[in-house]
Amino acid sequence: MIDYRAFALRKLASITPRYLPFADVATDDVPLSRLLRLSLFQVTVGMALVLLVGTLNRVMIVELAVPATLVAGMLALPLLFAPFRTLIGFKSDTHRSALGWRRVPYIWKGTMYQFGGFAVMPFALLVLSGYGEAVDAPRWVGLSSAALAFLLVGAGVHIVQTVGLALATDLVKEEDHPKVVGLMYVMLLFGMVISALIYGALLSNYTPGRLIQVIQGTAVVTIALNLVALWKQEARDRARAQAMDTAPIVKFSDAWSKLVARPGVVRILVMIGLGTFGFGMADVLLEPYGGQALGFSVGQTTQLTAILAGGTLIGFGVASRALAIGGSPVRLAAFGAIIGIPGFLAIIASASLIGPSLFVIGTLTTGVGAGLFGHGTLTATIRNAPPEQIGLSLGAWGAVQATCAGIGVALAGVVRDVVVALPAFSGLQAETPYNLVFTMEIGFLLASIVVAIPLAFRGKHTDDARSDGARANPVEVP
Repeated sequence: MIDYRAFALRKLASITPRYLPFADVATDDVPLSRLLRLSLFQVTVGMALVLLVGTLNRVMIVELAVPATLVAGMLALPLLFAPFRTLIGFKSDTHRSALGWRRVPYIWKGTMYQFGGFAVMPFALLVLSGYGEAVDAPRWVGLSSAALAFLLVGAGVHIVQTVGLALATDLVKEEDHPKVVGLMYVMLLFGMVISALIYGALLSNYTPGRLIQVIQGTAVVTIALNLVALWKQEARDRARAQAMDTAPIVKFSDAWSKLVARPGVVRILVMIGLGTFGFGMADVLLEPYGGQALGFSVGQTTQLTAILAGGTLIGFGVASRALAIGGSPVRLAAFGAIIGIPGFLAIIASASLIGPSLFVIGTLTTGVGAGLFGHGTLTATIRNAPPEQIGLSLGAWGAVQATCAGIGVALAGVVRDVVVALPAFSGLQAETPYNLVFTMEIGFLLASIVVAIPLAFRGKHTDDARSDGARANPVEVP
């Protein structure tokens, strides 16, 4: 008699790596279920990003009638912590613990910051807006508490993502780093999409009480998912704990000097900053461009986010495959920047040529380019780091990427508004201010490619710089 259950399981196991491009990162010591469980920290990061930048952005301005300038300032507060990602990564590399843990304490601290920020946030927003009985509360109370809430959530997101990615690379072999990085960022996109749908459904009939429930529910889900993600992920290691006690104390300045002295590190960071400007400035303008220049409805412009995310996911998948067979991450990142240029040219031309179809194609193309660029630069950063400085290197990547992304979004909005306000530009087409920003992005991408050329054609450049110090894959201790 045929065992249909066993047959189905064998078939499912055989096709999983084919349709999940990062599934083959799993090994007997680190199964896919364990990696997927760890990736839940990226889901909570995605939830926080959607809630802050998407849901609360609209609710604060429309339903709570908070001035847009004040909202922009609140959303910019998490960026204040972005440069400290480098220090957090360094601390997780050198943390001393009786259990031999390095990453877990910092991920848990970041989780608690997120929880605390979300716990304070709903009431702070109601006081800030002067809703109901809060109308008599001093305005500085709402302002200071809301600022504290946004800062705590932002700090928690930066800590959790930086150290979580370092822990993910600790668990797998060096040659599997591109795959595990791709898996983690796929889960980030997954968390953003799912949470956006859930928040939209829960707040379809908005009330202040429902807003409080949603934000506090996010706090509870965040701490629960991160607890599940951390459970038995980092091995307890007594030998490492003893080595930590006897090892000399390393100063951050010395560790940073050692890192940037390595060939190509500074050039890679400059490339990351320029490319992030190139791809990131469009984030805040694609939807209004579709509405004003092409007449898209609100529903149609909302779908642009899914198209861009889909392109990014395709880029991650292609990058993971290419890097797994020995591709150069710097060349791959440069190729992503190259792909982004015709993508933006298609967006610019869509208003006067083919129209919506060309705009959608351009949006998808830029998403693919952004995925290739992001995966390539992150992998290059990891491969170019000494084994004992993975956290510091990931922190440097995150600091540059997050800071430039935030500044790029702000710069795009400022340029667009200034062009609209100038009398010299009155009477121009609706797409002109946006096209100016898209042209600037092409310039940043070209600059990023120029910076990458010496690394891309240096042969194997510094990808093998860590071959003399491969890290052992720790064994889990229950």
